[in-house]
Amino acid sequence: MMNEEQQSIEQATMQSETVVLPNYATFHYAGFWMRFWAYLLDLIVIASMNGIIVYPIFRFMDLPLEKNHMFTPLSIATATTFYLYFIFMTKIFKQTIGKMVFGLKVIDVNNRSLTWSTVLFRELVGKFISKTILFIGFLVAAFSPKKQGIHDMIADTTVVHERTC
Repeated sequence: MMNEEQQSIEQATMQSETVVLPNYATFHYAGFWMRFWAYLLDLIVIASMNGIIVYPIFRFMDLPLEKNHMFTPLSIATATTFYLYFIFMTKIFKQTIGKMVFGLKVIDVNNRSLTWSTVLFRELVGKFISKTILFIGFLVAAFSPKKQGIHDMIADTTVVHERTC
C-alpha cells in the first residue's frame, strides 16, 4: 500500500506537472539573518549594475542625475533595475546572486514550480508592500514558523537552504 507522499507524487506525475519537489518537512528554512546578508549582497550587485549601466546611459544622454524625489527619471530607472533583477533571477534560477553565495533558494510551499505570476507577485507586489511598511514585512521572517516574510506569505513561497533541496 502506498503512503500519502507516494500517492501525491503519482497524482502530480499523472497531471503532467513538470517538477515534483520532495516533502517540505525535511527543508531547513533560511532565517532572517541569512536572508538579510544575502539581501545586502544583492543590493551591492544592483548598485554595481546601476553604476555600470544606468548612470553611464544617463550621462551619455545628458539626463539629470538627481534623485530628489521618487519620480525622477533616475529613481525610476534604478527602481526598475532593482525589481527586474529580483524578478528574473528568482524566476530563472530560484535565487539571486546573494542567495547563491549563501546557499539559499526560493521555493513554493505547495510543491509547485515557481510560475511567472508567483514570482511577479512575490518580487513586485509583495516586496513593495513589505518595503512600504518600514521593512517590518521583512522582519516577520524572524518569527514565522516557515521563516516567511510578508511577501513570501502573499505568494506562498519561502526560502530554504539549498543543501536540503
